[in-house]
Amino acid sequence: MTPFATMRRPARRTAVAPDGSDVRVLLGLAGGGMAEFQLAAGQVSTAVTHRTVEEIWYVLGGRGEMWRRQGEQEEVVALEAGVCMTVPLGAHFQFRALRDGALTVLGITMPPWPGADEAMVVAGPWAPTVPTATP
Repeated sequence: MTPFATMRRPARRTAVAPDGSDVRVLLGLAGGGMAEFQLAAGQVSTAVTHRTVEEIWYVLGGRGEMWRRQGEQEEVVALEAGVCMTVPLGAHFQFRALRDGALTVLGITMPPWPGADEAMVVAGPWAPTVPTATP
């Protein structure tokens, strides 16, 4: 039996994602984990793909864009509060925040994030402006 877990959102970042965004790690269970990601105003993440996980994103605040490519399918989606989207296993993706404020996203990773070797840097449409995390 899995015990209950309860926590408050950390006041400061608890990690830096492989794409360079700030992360506040939240709770997880055997099937997945949750975290809040934030990219500062005007910043561009590093384009990545994941080896074993897929994600669901829900934009909490700010505005930006997300590029996703998987096989022949490729698109850029406008991000703003209330937008929910998926990042399927193997998809290449990159996101950026507009200059008017930070972009904040709630992300669910399935299965839970396994560690630093999960993400692989790939070519994306925009030049990244944030340093990537180092293991």
